[in-house]
Formats: sequence, structure tokens, C-alpha cells
Amino acid sequence: MEIKILGTGCPRCQALEKVVREAVAEMGIEAEVGKVQDIVDIMSYGIMHTPALAIKDKVLLSGRVPSVKEVKEILSKNMEN
Repeated sequence: MEIKILGTGCPRCQALEKVVREAVAEMGIEAEVGKVQDIVDIMSYGIMHTPALAIKDKVLLSGRVPSVKEVKEILSKNMEN
């Protein structure tokens, strides 16, 4: 599973990355967590607020840092078959 954290590296962006990595570890899934920090690249996703979470290049959350539980729910709904 390809997961991307969209953000410029601000504290909230770092917090989202931490939450995502924790959720991935707790679920025991194989995932590549990458970062998109270039503002032009971030804008290409059509988001207005960072941080944002994208799976398979689809933005599923933006503008806030979710709980680990919420990220786990998002990941479960978007697992590759």
C-alpha cells in the first residue's frame, strides 16, 4: 500500500506522519509511507489545507491530524485486494 503525507514539514504534518506510522505498525500491514513536501506537488492534489493523507494518490483526509483509530479505519477501508 502506498501512503503519502502531504505537507511542508510543519509540526502538524510531522504529527500526521507519526500517527500513520503507528497505525501501520499496529495493523501489521506492509505499507510505504512517503512524504510530498513541495508546495507545487501538494497543490496538484487539489487540497486547500495541510496536512493531508493520500492513499493510492487519492486524498482521504486533509486539514487536521486524526487519531490512530481513525487512520486505522481509513487504512482498512482502502486495503488492496
